[in-house]
Amino acid sequence: MAEYKHPEVLVSTQWAAEHLNDAKIRLVEVDVDTTAYDQGHIAGAVGWNWQSQLQDNVRRDLIDQKALEALLGASGISNDTTILLYGDNNNWFAAYALWQLKYYGHKDVRLINGGRKKWLEEKRPLTTEATKVARAEYHASKPDESIRARKEEIFAAVEKRRRMSLREKSSRRRG
Repeated sequence: MAEYKHPEVLVSTQWAAEHLNDAKIRLVEVDVDTTAYDQGHIAGAVGWNWQSQLQDNVRRDLIDQKALEALLGASGISNDTTILLYGDNNNWFAAYALWQLKYYGHKDVRLINGGRKKWLEEKRPLTTEATKVARAEYHASKPDESIRARKEEIFAAVEKRRRMSLREKSSRRRG
């Protein structure tokens, strides 16, 4: 795994293929359109719908800690499970899931480089067989707000940068 600067976050399709039968690893396909999962997924993967399972559609925000614990538990994921994420749309939604899992304190979560697209390009096998998982116990940490930017913080940073830029322009005119 020396080919990546951060193999604790990004793994190759080869590495994923070599670890398909590892009991401590759970593959998760994260899609916005879950019909792809139903048509074929990596053996052992469970499927998550980004829109309905990782989003609270009433609050238009992340699911809360309790909902995440229920999702992970139902997916056979415990706190010491290594989660390998991949998905459609160049891993957009898988990367979002990685961030969300880190936000709630999951220690070992990784992306499969290239996602579903690369897996298919390499003609690696898919299955339509439903993945059977034993329910697990999962306890998420409180959210790590240091890795999340709220809109107010973003607006403040943009405004600060705008003011600095205006000061620079004014300073150049005088100088």
